[in-house]
Parts: sequence; structure tokens; C-alpha cells
Amino acid sequence: MILVTGATGNIGRELVRQLHAEAAVPLRALTRDPARAAFPDGVEAVEGDLASAASLKPALEGVRSLFLIPGAGAEAEIIEAARHAEVRHVVLVSSITVQTHPHLPATRTNLAAERALRDSGLGWTVLRPTQFASNALWWAESIRAYRTVHAPFGDVGLPAIHPADIAAVARVALTEPGHEGRTYPLTGPERVTPREQVAAIAAALGEAVSFVGISREEAQRSMAAFLGPETADAVLDLMGGDVNDGLLAVHDTVPSVTGTPGRSFREWAAQNAEAFR
Repeated sequence: MILVTGATGNIGRELVRQLHAEAAVPLRALTRDPARAAFPDGVEAVEGDLASAASLKPALEGVRSLFLIPGAGAEAEIIEAARHAEVRHVVLVSSITVQTHPHLPATRTNLAAERALRDSGLGWTVLRPTQFASNALWWAESIRAYRTVHAPFGDVGLPAIHPADIAAVARVALTEPGHEGRTYPLTGPERVTPREQVAAIAAALGEAVSFVGISREEAQRSMAAFLGPETADAVLDLMGGDVNDGLLAVHDTVPSVTGTPGRSFREWAAQNAEAFR
């Protein structure tokens, strides 16, 4: 039995789909509201909240492998609950910022989850993706309403990764031998700038979309209103304000692990064009 947490999110939803289609294993999907979740036939929907390790106890019964999305703050307790439930292997989604920006607050959370997993005695695999291609959905409202994007760092190219590629690496790690004790940095196949991302979305729509460059200060004022100033500053560092070789690096982990090429941002844009119409 495999348990997928975050099963309605960008990675988890795709992982459930891939496991259901390609792996002949019993599959359980964790969600806070099973009645509203739509999973493929044969996938067992179970209720649980990642902020409460105790709520996962029933979901962990009989589970061999666990896919864990962090961020709710209870990762160490969930890993301990998995150990008590005799789970054998945990695939944890962390972040490439553990390598590139260890000083950021969110990075410290990811690093603590990694340490808890490595110290647990369980089999483990850690995935460290870079920024998601789906972060472009932040622009969806502006593109739908005005066919315009205002963003900083317009010509800073970063190797954004398609969430389906993170899911593909997780699927292989969960179902095939040879991945325990491995830490995988995950990126897309090429660097892509915000300006190029907007052009790819425009091509997918078949309509012009304007890119308007703004300063970091302008972006910070806007983002701080809903993220808070500290998180806004951290996000802006990762968008281009504090790039380093580690953040710019393109890794071949996706094709090496899955045997298929990594998906480009253009592919993501074509698959998600309806979100911008």
C-alpha cells in the first residue's frame, strides 16, 4: 500500500494519476475532505490533516510507502507515526533551497524535515525541486483580465520544473528499487525567464500577452500584502534577487531516474492554457 499525502495538490494529484495508471499497487490518497475529492476508480480516499499527525494514524495502517509533502509543521511527528505504523520507505518533497539558500525561514523547515526523516531509521528518498512551472498561475488573474503581466527579474532564467516531473520521480522512487538513501535535486530541462514564460503562455493562448518589468521594491510592496514582508523577500530572492550557481544549475535527474525527457515550460503552458483564458 502506498499513501500519497497532498493528494489534491499540484504534485500529489499527478502522482495519484501516474501510480493508478502505471503501478499495480494498492493506493491510498490523503485529503482533508474525501467527500469532495475526485480520485480515479480504485484509489482509496482517506481523511487526514498534515497539521495533525494523530489524524494520519488510520491512514497509515498497512502502508508500506509514504509520499510526504511538508509545510504544515508536523513533519517530525508524521515521520514518527509512520515509523510506529511500520512504514518501510518515505519519499519526502523538500526544496533545492536547502542547498542554495539555507538561511531562509522556509528552508529551515525543509531541512528539519529532512533531518527527522534521515534520523528515523526508515528507508528514505528526498526530492529537492526548484521553482515550479505552476508558479506562473500567480499571473492568471492579470492575464485573464488585462493580458498583461507585471513582474521583476524579467530576464533572469531559472530551470522551472513541471510538477508532473516531480511526480514522475516520486513514482519511480516509490515503486522501483535503488532509490533509498538518495537525495535528488530536480529541475526542468532548461532555464526560462519570466519574459519567456509569458511568451509561452501567449503562444498557448494564441493571443498577445504583454510583459511589463517592475522593480523588486514594487513587487515587494504588492506581494507583502498577502505573503507578509519576510516571505515576500524570500520569494523575491528565489525569483532572481539572490541567484547563485546552485539555483541556476540544470540537473538531469528527471531523465536519469524516469527514462523520459523532462517537460518544458512550453509544455506546461500548453497543458494549462485554460487557466489563463
